[in-house]
Amino acid sequence: MSKGKSIHALVILLFTQFISGGVTNTKGIVLDQVEKDIGLDMSQFGLIVFIFQVGFTLASMIFGYLTDKNGLRIMTIAAAIIMGIGFLGTGLAGTIMFFLGFYMLIGFGLGALGVASNAIIPVAYPKKQNQMFNLAMGIYGLGMVLFPQILNFLFQFASWRAFYIGIAALHIAVIAYITFVNFPTGKVEKINLKAFIPMLKDAQMVFVMFFLLFEVSAEVSFTNFFPTYLKSLDLGGMSKKAVEDMIATILSLFSVFFMIGRLGVAYLSNKINERKIMIIFSAGSTVMVGISFLFAEQFPYLFAGAGLFFSTLFPTGTAFGTTISKNPGTALGLIYIASGIGGGLAGLLIGYVSDWFGQAGGFSLIIVFLAAMFVISLFMKKEKSKQLV
Repeated sequence: MSKGKSIHALVILLFTQFISGGVTNTKGIVLDQVEKDIGLDMSQFGLIVFIFQVGFTLASMIFGYLTDKNGLRIMTIAAAIIMGIGFLGTGLAGTIMFFLGFYMLIGFGLGALGVASNAIIPVAYPKKQNQMFNLAMGIYGLGMVLFPQILNFLFQFASWRAFYIGIAALHIAVIAYITFVNFPTGKVEKINLKAFIPMLKDAQMVFVMFFLLFEVSAEVSFTNFFPTYLKSLDLGGMSKKAVEDMIATILSLFSVFFMIGRLGVAYLSNKINERKIMIIFSAGSTVMVGISFLFAEQFPYLFAGAGLFFSTLFPTGTAFGTTISKNPGTALGLIYIASGIGGGLAGLLIGYVSDWFGQAGGFSLIIVFLAAMFVISLFMKKEKSKQLV
């Protein structure tokens, strides 16, 4: 592939990852503002999280087939258009129903662009795939770190609507860029639906699915519901602005620890097997979040430390699942389905529980998700996978 095409592919990849990381880590901040503006209750808040996850999961499943059929450029443009419309419509939405519909488009667009960017790397950088995937994760983490601070600054003179409309405007430039530059052609590994059934009969694959279901449940719950939870606490009479500054700082620190954790495990993975990493980090996340709850009002910054333990759980669990399978593409499809179910249902559940028992009651379900994930990790043993027999 020509150098020019590789550079254009890299630009698209980095943009996609930066936006994805930033939007993922600021959904809770934005939804907290939307709650006041449009008038959401916590169950509707949870429904929005569910809708986003459904859109993301559907795109992850559908766009692989469509990219093989229509080509990478067309489907990347289509994904960018969908996400741009989603951001614009969400920013302009005046009712809950419109907000829900357009927010699902954001989730769908992010999932679709994720599929496209994953297809770009092997084609544009066949000999540097590892480097590029690590770079992509680094840029994703950078978006997670910077966006809460950008959003907190923006709130001093504009609303959450300006934030989403601004991102929509940015997509116009991105669509024009993809349309006119030399762009790589690539394929996404297809999912074999017939392979789902034997995988679902494999105990180890089922353990992987439930491990990641609970992991995504915990992670989605944290990024979406932490702002409303922290605002519900007695923080010694802090002003509203001081609490918002604290939330942005904690989420940014969470992301810094998240990046450090991924870099550290990238080194440790050569010395420690995946099962041990999942056990250690799932136990660490359970203990860290549990301690943070105990001292939430005295030292809320402890929650940021959870980012270190959350960091590697999804990629390590995914690697474990694809390694034990004879069909990695299909295994990845199952993993996305389980993750989408986990994130979506967790949003609904926490929303309803928060309505019944308050924000602290709903948010505390994260400990249940993490404890379940840790217990499951103890049963995961690669050598017992029936698919490798």
